[in-house]
Amino acid sequence: MASIRYIVRDIDSSVAFYHDKLEFKVDMHNPGKFAALIRDDLTLYLSAPGAGSGGTAGGKPEPGGWNRFMIVTKDIDALVGRLNDAGAKFKGEISEAGAGRARLLEDPSGNLVELFEFKKK
Repeated sequence: MASIRYIVRDIDSSVAFYHDKLEFKVDMHNPGKFAALIRDDLTLYLSAPGAGSGGTAGGKPEPGGWNRFMIVTKDIDALVGRLNDAGAKFKGEISEAGAGRARLLEDPSGNLVELFEFKKK
C-alpha cells in the first residue's frame, strides 16, 4: 500500500472533495487538523499547515506544487465530464502523448491529482 501526505488549506473541504468527487473512503478525520482517506491501495493523509508532525516537517510546508498521485481510469472523458459537472477545477487540458491521456485535477488547496487513461490497444 502506498501512502501520500498532502498539506491542505482546509481539511474539511478537502475531505469532502476526495470523498465525494474521487470516491475515497474516510478512515480518520480530525476536523480542521488531519484526515486519512483510502482508495484501493492508496492512503492519502491530509494535514493542515502546522498541524502535528506531518504539518511541520521540514519547516513550514504549504499546499500546491507539481507533485501528484495518479488515478487510472478506463474512461477519462467520462470522469472529466462528471468532475466538470460537479464544478471541479483543472490545470490545462487533456494531454495525449506517450502511453495514454492525462488531465490534472486540482483539489481545493491546489494540490494536483493526475487522471490517467492508458492507450486503448
